[in-house]
Amino acid sequence: MAKINITERSSNYDDLDKMSVKEILENINKEDISVPHIVTGIIPQIEKMVHGTVESMKMGGRLFYLGAGTSGRLGILDASEIPPTFGAPYDLVIGLIAGGDSAIRKAVESAEDDFDQAWRDMDAFKPTKNDVVIGIAASGRTPYVIGGVRTARNKGLLTGCITNNPDTELAKAVDIPMEAVVGPEFVTGSTRMKSGTAQKLILNMITTSTMIQLGRVKGNKMVDMQLTNQKLVERGTRMIVEETGMDREEAKRLLLLHGSVRKVLKEINRF
Repeated sequence: MAKINITERSSNYDDLDKMSVKEILENINKEDISVPHIVTGIIPQIEKMVHGTVESMKMGGRLFYLGAGTSGRLGILDASEIPPTFGAPYDLVIGLIAGGDSAIRKAVESAEDDFDQAWRDMDAFKPTKNDVVIGIAASGRTPYVIGGVRTARNKGLLTGCITNNPDTELAKAVDIPMEAVVGPEFVTGSTRMKSGTAQKLILNMITTSTMIQLGRVKGNKMVDMQLTNQKLVERGTRMIVEETGMDREEAKRLLLLHGSVRKVLKEINRF
């Protein structure tokens, strides 16, 4: 009999359809609380991934995420938030999903079953040995992801993975496996729940740590954030006032003039 992945095992809860709304919410929350503790246990692996990513980016490399379904969407979400948050180039962190951009909103049938497609998708970006590839798959057996990281590793790129099962084919195909084994889902097999939460936490940790290490945070402030709306203009203005004691209106004027908190602080020799 084939081994059943932990992510596919039956929920620890029966008769979900007979629970009250309060019971459903409390039990989902009970399961979710366990996720950060699981992630704590793999911080050494995440740390290795961050060190490798930082060193690669210092040499001009980029970070690619490969995923399908929920995992692919989470990679794209994390990648898309790096430019506005840290003022990084849009092609520094790149999220790719099986089935292409249309799969972000709608499942593309059988897209994840092609071992060769991920590298073809990456090839459009002209990958080099300085790039890093992280495959994301709750099951650890998604062909699109496994094929992509395997080819990348064979070509000399640093590879990692985020998965929610132990000892998977995906983990064996990369340099740095990050296995967050969170157990069966509240709704059997629904890896958009605990597994997805664990993936999101790890992705946040990787890119936030990397951006800090690359100097895109000063103190605890996002000094390179893009001023894409009034809320962020106000946040940037407040940062300058707190750092310099400058009048608020002058701080806002300089921020709009120079375009970022970093540039203002550099202009007045505070950076």
